[in-house]
Amino acid sequence: MLSSHQARLLHLSAQGLLTTPRGRVTRGRLVEAIARMQLLQIDTIHVVNRSPYLVLFSRLGAYPPGWLDDALAAGEIFETWAHEACFAAMADYPLHRDFRPARAHHWANRIAERVRASHRQETDALLARIAEKGAVKTAEFERQEGKGGGWWGWKAEKRWLETLFALGELMITRRDNFHRVYDISARVLQKAKQPVDGSPQDPAVIKRVWIARSIQALGVAPARWIADYFRLGRQITDAELAPLLESGDIFPVQVEGWKKPGFVHASHRETAERAAEGRLRATHTCLLSPFDPVVWDRDRASEWFGFDYRIECYTPEAKRRYGYFVLPILHRGRLVGRLDAKAHRREGVFEVKALFLEEGVEPTDALAQALAPAIDACARWHQSPRVRIERTDPRAFAAPLKRALAALASV
Repeated sequence: MLSSHQARLLHLSAQGLLTTPRGRVTRGRLVEAIARMQLLQIDTIHVVNRSPYLVLFSRLGAYPPGWLDDALAAGEIFETWAHEACFAAMADYPLHRDFRPARAHHWANRIAERVRASHRQETDALLARIAEKGAVKTAEFERQEGKGGGWWGWKAEKRWLETLFALGELMITRRDNFHRVYDISARVLQKAKQPVDGSPQDPAVIKRVWIARSIQALGVAPARWIADYFRLGRQITDAELAPLLESGDIFPVQVEGWKKPGFVHASHRETAERAAEGRLRATHTCLLSPFDPVVWDRDRASEWFGFDYRIECYTPEAKRRYGYFVLPILHRGRLVGRLDAKAHRREGVFEVKALFLEEGVEPTDALAQALAPAIDACARWHQSPRVRIERTDPRAFAAPLKRALAALASV
């Protein structure tokens, strides 16, 4: 039996967020972190660093952001549609490729199939051009009319490139200033020393792998949480879990407050035992991306952490409660608040527009002393080392937080 708290610690351990990062950060560790999460969701908003870079910073500490781009260009990782647009370890490419037909329900795949069918001649011509002349990015094509924004607001060539990418005929060979560079899949795979051809695997077998990988990434999960991780569609059934239980790839556990059993991956057996014995300790404090796996399932974050989190960057400004790109604050196993920030790199200022503590979290000096180093480290990594606090809720938290940050700045 795991208490709810022990289950959360097991989850954070699986995600690489239980303890403070130690040791030298290397690009190899960065790739390992992506493999550990299974998927690293991509988003382009950059009032602070873009989401995939921030997700890795939360787990690794300060690292050169260019390492993520280097790993993509070197073929150590690749881009795919899975949970949403994601990076994944290149070793998993055959699984994603062969599961593509089973993911036809995903919105990106549905749109891509329609565009390919309705613009067969144009997409064939674009594919032939890339095959002959090499990789392209959308900046090489002039917009004929209208403005950008959204799939249907893109210029035609952008839609066609994204269509061919979603269907697997193109891959992303690198990013230039975070802009995708598209190339023929065979060339990208050859560069990565991956087999171009191979016997397709049964999507039903791959789905079983995704179910096990989802449980592994989550640490512990009831059946109702599993399908969301890889966007597998409907809730996973007992019949789908049975082969994994029989093989010993996963095992059931009882979790306080859960009406049905949770499931743990065999690779986490020892960690689960330590959690049940009260021997897991959360020491890490950091800022999370809004697209971090810990919070990307709103229902899971609400039930598990008591954290009602809605990403408000897509909400009209007048209707926002907390801010445009609000970062959840993880502190020693709890989500204790959220921070609306903007990195002004040219001025060297990390602006905290607002910091909100969750209901029931006391605005103590001890909490300020714990949060200040996390904010300071994030600010320095953004090359904006001067932290400016505009407001906090509750207001009484501003003074101890500013004092703690000032003490760090003077060191």
